[in-house]
Amino acid sequence: MNPYVLLGAAIASELLGTTALKLSEGFSKPVPSLGVVLGYGVAFYLVSLTLEELPIGVVYGTWAALGIVGVAAIGTVVFDEPVDPVGVVGITLIVAGVYCLNVLSSMAAH
Repeated sequence: MNPYVLLGAAIASELLGTTALKLSEGFSKPVPSLGVVLGYGVAFYLVSLTLEELPIGVVYGTWAALGIVGVAAIGTVVFDEPVDPVGVVGITLIVAGVYCLNVLSSMAAH
């Protein structure tokens, strides 16, 4: 399978786990707490598969960065958390960094 598809699935799973973490209210709610364990468990498994084909710097950099962007978006949309112009600039810089790492850099598999 395409390693970038696996990486995308890992990121999605991490986002589900992190959202469940917020909803678990300190692990006091069983269903969201189970979602945390499953979400992160699947995410780490998929990242391990991705690492078989892509360099660790590309995988971890992309996974972490897009996780940050995704969680910020979920926080804004789902949990009504504020975002200001400086935050938007920061998120834009993160996305630009992922683009540089995966498209422009020779680190990524082309």
